[in-house]
Amino acid sequence: MRGEGWGEGQVSVVTPTLNAAAMLPANLAALRGAGIVREVIVADGGSSDETAAHARTAGARVVVAPRGRGSQLAAGAAAATGDWLLFLHADCRPEPGWEHAVGAFLTAPEAQSRAGYFDFVLDDQAFAARRLERIVAWRCRALALPYGDQGLLIARTLYDAVGGFRPLPLMEDVDLVRRLGRRRLARIGARCLASARRYRRDGYFRRPL
Repeated sequence: MRGEGWGEGQVSVVTPTLNAAAMLPANLAALRGAGIVREVIVADGGSSDETAAHARTAGARVVVAPRGRGSQLAAGAAAATGDWLLFLHADCRPEPGWEHAVGAFLTAPEAQSRAGYFDFVLDDQAFAARRLERIVAWRCRALALPYGDQGLLIARTLYDAVGGFRPLPLMEDVDLVRRLGRRRLARIGARCLASARRYRRDGYFRRPL
């Protein structure tokens, strides 16, 4: 059964969470009113805070999964009912107008044979943040390696054909993207705002790029 308050769109949004109560409400609010979102599935790995309560209040459906992003994303995808799946991390949200770019992506020729990703933007005005954004853009162009904090939009049929997310605790995004391959990856043409909290804490260039 779908959560309350969403539309009749084609896209099921799947978000893995673990103690994400502080950031989840704003990110779910960014999805509301888009018109193309059918439902939001929050795949929780055993949060001890108010993550599940906030998700339900926002009209999302909560599924409980073994902890680990790969397992959680796979469980969320299994519960989703849309023809398209949009995987979004809990600390990332598409910027206003994203639904128009996604709508164009869905109706493009051969759309169901491609997976799309957002451009990576950080919520930090520091020079290091701009530099990292440029590095990520280069990585996507040169290596065809968008990461999970850029979202992944994929037709259910293509997701199933490549085997979906595997139960990996980390790098589950890279694993799936590599199975898709360069020819089946494309920019959506909209930006996704990611939290810089982890980068400020750990150092901008100490985290994997």
